[in-house]
Amino acid sequence: MPHRYAILGSGRQGTAAAYDLAVHGDAEAILMADLQRAAAERAAARVNRLAGRDVATAAALDVRDADAVVALLTGHHADAFISGAPYFFNLPLAHAAVRAGASMADFGGNTDQTRAQLALDEAARSAGITLTPDCGQVPGLGNSLCAYTMSLFDECRDLIMYDGGIPAEPRPPWNYILTFNIEGLTNEYFGTTVFNRNGAPVEMECFRDDEYELVDFGADIGTLEAFTTAGGTSTMPWTWAGRLRTLQNKTIRWPGHYAQWKAFSDAGLLELEPVEVDGQMVVPRHVLHALIGPQIEAKPGDKDLVIVRIIGRGLKGGREREVVVDLFDRYDEATGFTAMERTTGWHAAIICAAQARGLTPRGGVPVELALSGPAFAEELLKRGFDLRVAWKEEVGAKNVS
Repeated sequence: MPHRYAILGSGRQGTAAAYDLAVHGDAEAILMADLQRAAAERAAARVNRLAGRDVATAAALDVRDADAVVALLTGHHADAFISGAPYFFNLPLAHAAVRAGASMADFGGNTDQTRAQLALDEAARSAGITLTPDCGQVPGLGNSLCAYTMSLFDECRDLIMYDGGIPAEPRPPWNYILTFNIEGLTNEYFGTTVFNRNGAPVEMECFRDDEYELVDFGADIGTLEAFTTAGGTSTMPWTWAGRLRTLQNKTIRWPGHYAQWKAFSDAGLLELEPVEVDGQMVVPRHVLHALIGPQIEAKPGDKDLVIVRIIGRGLKGGREREVVVDLFDRYDEATGFTAMERTTGWHAAIICAAQARGLTPRGGVPVELALSGPAFAEELLKRGFDLRVAWKEEVGAKNVS
């Protein structure tokens, strides 16, 4: 059955999501909307070229105008849509989704905002729609892979996740390239996240020295550093409260990144409260964006790598077992999509298509519950993702292929 979709915010990840819906989402029509109509037109043209058919059209839209959002969704007869707008627009967009009767997925990035959207559960169920915030790479794909890892056990007790998007070939001095909006990066590096330790939620600050570690990802990649950042676990600590003994997530980067960005954080450059400088009030984070943003923007020829690793421990077949689930993704030469665009945009598209097909529960549904773990893994494999599962014979033994 064909479905009608909309993408609100036609940037990198939104364009990647639209392409995936065109190829894998039984899309009859996809409306690409953006504040700048020219951006929406470029995105629609790219989707049509890559998909080999005229499935995407363009429109101008200011997502701050709730009535205009509802009119666009109802006029397009959208079954489901993806918000590619900055995270702070997603709660009013969720209200618009209820009014329009269109299911919604988004790229999220802020756990408090996500939980506020999920609190619209009753209204969403009454409207016959699904609201699934915090899709994307992590949170998002990581949550879905955690659900998949749990499904491999008779009883899963521990989930330890590492994830990150890094340049395939790091370039000094930053050894990092920006493959999404810098607002998303600095939001990730500010505030707290929630882990489960000994079965109870524990709040963790970003850049905690006592949580820093080095992780070996094998000969092809080598050793990366892992550290605490904000929001990576999203809603999982509450979804699986009382079921998991341990749940945690750390961001991975090339060595040296942690020290650089912790220094920015310690200096107050990630703060949002204005300070006075030479008689002018300025936001420290905006200054950081202006200074470092151009230095870490991806340049022509830059290629990226995304890694998500889930370590699961628990009972399987009456024995204590450990499994390592790895997803590796690289820049795609055929489509020109970066690994970050694929893992972010395509994850949201998988959830959005499932919403349109009626495969997700109705209401406000955390991303880790939107699709079963095995169903999600099947969707990854359809798209050719490099998903690896390695069991240890016993906890503490070496991995076996």
